[in-house]
Amino acid sequence: MLKKLVIGLLLPLLMSSNIYATEQSPSVIIQTNKGDITLELYPEKAPKTVENFLKYVDSGFYEGTIFHRVIAGFMVQGGGFTEDMTKKETMEPVQNESLNGLSNTQGTVAMARTNDPHSATAQFFINTVNNYRLDGRDQRFGYTVFGKVTEGMELVVQIGRSPRASIKGYRDVPKSAIIIEKIVRTAD
Repeated sequence: MLKKLVIGLLLPLLMSSNIYATEQSPSVIIQTNKGDITLELYPEKAPKTVENFLKYVDSGFYEGTIFHRVIAGFMVQGGGFTEDMTKKETMEPVQNESLNGLSNTQGTVAMARTNDPHSATAQFFINTVNNYRLDGRDQRFGYTVFGKVTEGMELVVQIGRSPRASIKGYRDVPKSAIIIEKIVRTAD
C-alpha cells in the first residue's frame, strides 16, 4: 500500500521533470550529404549562445553551408561558408559565455570566433578530441561550449579525417564538400 502511494506521488513528479528536461535541452539534427549528426543543446549553461544558434537554425541559415575547416585530432568547423567558399552574411555577434563551467571535451559543440572573444556569430565547431586549451579560465575567455553530440560522433571523426586542400585562401578545407543540407530542431 505504501509502495503504491509513493509511486503515485512520485510518478507525476518524475513525468513533469522529464518534460522539463526536454524543454531545457533542445536537440537539433545536422543533416549533411554524408549523414546526420544530432546535438543536445545546453540553454541553462549558455542561454545567449543557444538562443543565437537556434535563430540561425529556425531561419534556415545553415542550409547549403559546409564544414569548411577540418583538422583530424582537433575539430570540424562549419556553418559560415557555401560550397564555393562564399562567406554568408550573419547577425550581430553573441556575448561570449565560455566561463559557464563547460569544457571543450570530445563531442562537444562550441562557437567559433576571431581573436575578439565576443565575435561569435553563426560558425560552430565540434571537438573531435579533448581541447581543454580552448576553455575559458578565471577571467580569460575561451570558446563557448553550448551542446554535445548525442548521435553521429563516428561521422564527425570521419569528417575530421577528410583529405584537405587550401581553397580561395582558406586552409584545411575538405577536398570533397561536406554540405550541411539543413539543421532542424527535434524537440523544444
